[in-house]
Amino acid sequence: QVHLVDSGGGLVSSGGSLRLSCVGSGFPFREHAMNWYRQVPGKARELVATIDRYTNTYYKNSVKGRFTISRDDAKKTTYLQMNNLKPEDTGVYSCKVNVVGRDYWGQGTQVTVSS
Repeated sequence: QVHLVDSGGGLVSSGGSLRLSCVGSGFPFREHAMNWYRQVPGKARELVATIDRYTNTYYKNSVKGRFTISRDDAKKTTYLQMNNLKPEDTGVYSCKVNVVGRDYWGQGTQVTVSS
């Protein structure tokens, strides 16, 4: 059974940093791209960053140069290092994996950036 567990969110002042973690189980972690999404109330969930099995990365324009996605296949964990956080980065962050055509989500972790 595929399972993702997100952690690492919290309350931070503008300009601060947080590192999110997502631990996967129930699927061959090293063979799958991992994604981080963000959702704000009243808005659609948006893709923030992706890392594929070859460690190629993609970032939403607004986070380029501030966020870094990485993975540790031995630990079955993907990370999102978020630096120079801004109030507009506030939201619930969730990791996602697509396994055999089906999307699986972590439970989400709240990130709140105060101005």
